[in-house]
Amino acid sequence: MKIGALVREIRDRFRDKGLETADLDARLLVADALDMDVSAVILHADDEASEDACGKARVHCEKRLSGMPVGRILGRREFWGLELGLNAETLEPRPDTETLVEAVLARTPRDAAFAFADIGTGTGAIAIALLSERANAFGLAVDISGTALTCAAENAARLGVGRRLLCVQGDYCAALGSGFDWIVSNPPYIRTAVIEGLGAEVREHDPRRALDGGGDGLDAYRSIVEQSASCLNVNGRIALEIGFDQAESVASLLGEYGFFDIEIIHDLAGNDRVLVAKRNKIRPF
Repeated sequence: MKIGALVREIRDRFRDKGLETADLDARLLVADALDMDVSAVILHADDEASEDACGKARVHCEKRLSGMPVGRILGRREFWGLELGLNAETLEPRPDTETLVEAVLARTPRDAAFAFADIGTGTGAIAIALLSERANAFGLAVDISGTALTCAAENAARLGVGRRLLCVQGDYCAALGSGFDWIVSNPPYIRTAVIEGLGAEVREHDPRRALDGGGDGLDAYRSIVEQSASCLNVNGRIALEIGFDQAESVASLLGEYGFFDIEIIHDLAGNDRVLVAKRNKIRPF
């Protein structure tokens, strides 16, 4: 079978299923089966695909039709233009989280030397993106899962920033000392009762520990904000990804622990997505 015909076969099955990204998904999965770039799949549409490659592509297709995200099938996901490996203990990074990366970069000069901690690092997406843009930065990647940390370390090494990222297993900021210029995090923030109503791609394939923020979705924020107040330098900053309806609650929590200059940053869809705040010299209690 020709490569173009194989792509169309899988694309049509995805369209029949109502997948929104049927065309792109088909190209990505066929490219992986052929061990080719996506652009090469298009350029070589009239070339013959081997039986083995066709079989692998169709296995990928069945997994996608069952609800498995493309990133999970391939074992990798692009974030900030970087290809990141995934494993079972890592959240699949989403484009919305790039808003947090943009917020930190906008507040740090290109040649700035600074230290940051990425809490709940998962794949290392946020930390690696920051290090890729700021050559004088040093990062500490923290996660409670050793398996996730292995993934983050492997990604950092492969992408050339491994020497500037230290991976540490710990519970939020509990393992941190002082002296950080930034604390950044995309913590679990979905209310427990909401998780069962999420789409199957998220509910069944992302680790629940990376999703579940407790009864009100704020458990992780309480821990991170309280602990980070003593980890940051004076006027050091915290940047937190939030759910679309959590800005007021998390801003109030930041104020309670002496943070000021609280900024709400929106994602491309116009939703509240990130809070940035500074640590005060003196805590209010």
